[in-house]
Amino acid sequence: MTPVLEISGLGVVRDRTTILHAVNWRVQPGEHWVILGPNGSGKTSLLKALTGYLTPTSGDLALLGRIFGESDWRELRLQVGMVTNSFAAAIPPAEPALETVVSGKFAQLDLWAPVTRHDRAAATRLLRSVGLGRMAEREWAFLSQGERQRVLIARALMVRPRLLILDEPCAGLDPVAREKFLRFLDALARRRAAPGLVLVTHHVEEITPRFSHVLLLRGGRVLASGRRRAVLTSAHLSAVFGTPLRLSRARGRCQLAFVHR
Repeated sequence: MTPVLEISGLGVVRDRTTILHAVNWRVQPGEHWVILGPNGSGKTSLLKALTGYLTPTSGDLALLGRIFGESDWRELRLQVGMVTNSFAAAIPPAEPALETVVSGKFAQLDLWAPVTRHDRAAATRLLRSVGLGRMAEREWAFLSQGERQRVLIARALMVRPRLLILDEPCAGLDPVAREKFLRFLDALARRRAAPGLVLVTHHVEEITPRFSHVLLLRGGRVLASGRRRAVLTSAHLSAVFGTPLRLSRARGRCQLAFVHR
């Protein structure tokens, strides 16, 4: 099968500083990944590179078999949905949730294009699918943080992407809202037509059972990559966070604890 995403020897250098060091990563159809690492590990730079907002210095990057630099990346990146808190500031406070979802069709925030009947129907179905069917006319300013994240997921799904990246989607959620959101993500991943999910996080507690693979980053390098059971170990996590840690598992979820010496 053609990989959804394939990165080989990806390097990014800016002002004589190496941000990413020869990163290799492959996402196959049906896989759901977690990118885990501390601040400054290169997570954000990797996301910017694969969505075409940061030009690599070296290496190859292919999406659906088409190589960066040889294809129109503006068109290709529509196949990569993105949910990030940085979008929130660009959404007008009075914009209804339905219009925010429709804006995903145009990859445009602060929608100015006319909303057609077909667009409205598609956005309504997506809002229902994320549990917000009754909030189509609710203004952005009056949505909770968890509701906003679901609206942004529905927005990303407007173009039926093959890959959906969730960049620290639990930031700002209280413990109850976070758990509800994570259960929603796990249910989303179980859908037959779901895109490949990529969850970017600092917290192993946010990795739900449906995420099958993990990419560990530290200092712009891949420390480990592969199936979750093999990669999520006490030794690997101690190395990636630079301190002794003990990983425990219960009911398909993980927890980390400091090892006191």
